Amino acid sequence: MQLGIFARTFVRPSLEETFDAVKSCGLDCLQFNFSCIGQPTLPEPIDRALALRIRTELEKRSLVMVAASGTCNLIHPDPAQRVQCLRRLQTMIASCRDFGTSVVTLCTGTRDATDMWRSHRENDSLSAGRDLRNSLESLLPLAEKHGVTLGIEPEPANVIASAQQARLLLDELKSPRLKIVFDAANLLVRHALAEQGRVLAEAAGLLGRDILLAHAKDLSREAPGVTVAAYPNWPARGQKICRSYS
Repeated sequence: MQLGIFARTFVRPSLEETFDAVKSCGLDCLQFNFSCIGQPTLPEPIDRALALRIRTELEKRSLVMVAASGTCNLIHPDPAQRVQCLRRLQTMIASCRDFGTSVVTLCTGTRDATDMWRSHRENDSLSAGRDLRNSLESLLPLAEKHGVTLGIEPEPANVIASAQQARLLLDELKSPRLKIVFDAANLLVRHALAEQGRVLAEAAGLLGRDILLAHAKDLSREAPGVTVAAYPNWPARGQKICRSYS
């Protein structure tokens, strides 16, 4: 198991300084986001020279990129927005080995048109589930071609909000290129903290064999449903650390 952090935790003027900041914390791995270099999370296109520079700077510091963030709304209610999202994800999947990783993390999405972190009453609809499956089915063959694994994260405001829903999706799609990003705090948002043992044991039983990456943050005792940093002296509220399992 490797312990790492989201690279975007550190706001620095250059890629090199961002990676130096990660390394200075005694960490050997990170989850990368193109926002670290002033680009959209899903840039289009991804310049190959830039991709190779990212990989070179990682190698200089003996850092491992365990994943790249491919966050977008896979069930956006506007089909044109979904098409744009999928096109950019396809670009990332085809390029990510150039910049040093074989994992792209995804958000399963919401029907809310303006805020992808806000729940919507239509998230539980048959059409939302169908659109998610269609989106993933358009990405998985390309992931297979390039040897890339896609990690979906159950999140309370998204169409896949629970371990049970995630298990059903994995069983339906049956792809070795689709795995789980496990964030315990996300699974506890709808439950009392006293239930955490039961909730997490059940989730681990359902998803354990398919967990690719774990995010670690915490829940506030003062503000139910609010996430906070895993360690009080870390710089960003709600910041995640990541653990890679192999």
